[in-house]
Amino acid sequence: MNTVIKDWVIVSVIDDGLLVGKVLWGIVIDDMSCRFFKDDYVCSSEIVNIHSYKQLIKTSGGSLYQIIGDGHRAEIKFEEFELLRHGFNPQQIKELRESPYLKVH
Repeated sequence: MNTVIKDWVIVSVIDDGLLVGKVLWGIVIDDMSCRFFKDDYVCSSEIVNIHSYKQLIKTSGGSLYQIIGDGHRAEIKFEEFELLRHGFNPQQIKELRESPYLKVH
């Protein structure tokens, strides 16, 4: 399986100060497995291998992602992970976390 993504972020999921794992979040350019439509978001299973030179990321689920362009790194709390899985990007999660009016329960 090969999914090509842009606007990608490698997200570290932290629980009580400890790294639980890293996932890939990004916007789909093309998906040869037909799981995603163009411009859908994708939040991968846990990253098991990053090939920076080849711009490839492999996940524990066996998926292979080709990353296009410059990406970013971010951290979220474990309790915020469901927001990521439901389409919120890491920046939006950070803004929700910092908002005095909105709280994640």
